[in-house]
Amino acid sequence: MLWNAKNGRVPLGDTEMEYVSFGRGARHLIVLPGLSDGLATVGGKALLLAPPFRRFFDRYTVWMFSRKNRMPAGTAIRDMAEDQARAMESLGIGEAAVLGVSEGGMIAQMLAVMHPERVSALILAVTAPYANEMSRGCVNRWIGLAREGRHRELMIDTAERSYSPAYLKKYRKLYPLLGHVGRPASYDRFLVNAEAILSFDAREEIGRIACPALILDGEEDQIVGAEASRELHAGIPGSKMHLYPGLGHAAYEEAKDFYDRICDFLEA
Repeated sequence: MLWNAKNGRVPLGDTEMEYVSFGRGARHLIVLPGLSDGLATVGGKALLLAPPFRRFFDRYTVWMFSRKNRMPAGTAIRDMAEDQARAMESLGIGEAAVLGVSEGGMIAQMLAVMHPERVSALILAVTAPYANEMSRGCVNRWIGLAREGRHRELMIDTAERSYSPAYLKKYRKLYPLLGHVGRPASYDRFLVNAEAILSFDAREEIGRIACPALILDGEEDQIVGAEASRELHAGIPGSKMHLYPGLGHAAYEEAKDFYDRICDFLEA
């Protein structure tokens, strides 16, 4: 199959975790997506999600995991990290470099703290060590919109807070479609993920992260704020950091060298 792209699922208790994989390398890179995973999993999207990782394919097998399909109320970020460790064990992934984006970066932090033997390197993108005032304001607004079923407003608010002004000039043309595309049958899973962010605080624990760590963000991040990356950098011993001028929370989509920078970090 093109790029050795695969779609799969791993059993976890009474439910399953969706994943996709691509590449043929002996090393492993795990990617943990952000809060949008609460609206739609990665299931069945291997070919769609593979292209940004093309440079990795010869040396790495890239795995992108969703959270569990069914998540009980009160599931915490720590629980999601434990689920991830169990999924890795089930799939025979001994250790991996881990790229966590936004909420996925929170899970990645806890995975590195709780299971350091599983994480050979850590890349934390547009994320934070705790739910700061900025992120709490965003997440609480999204929770309100989701509970009211206002999907179009939820998608527009997320976009407006994520992308640069230059990108938004083009993206706003799609706004009329947002009320219909990607609307989940239920927002329950999204709400569990969102509420987990509000209770997250790893500031007392990130000092225990011992693997090489790279922190990436946009200087204009309007969801977690660039100061959150500076706090991660100060709290994780020996970590490296890069902030993209003029970009925000969607720096992982807009920065042309984003994945090259990660690859160079891992190869170094």
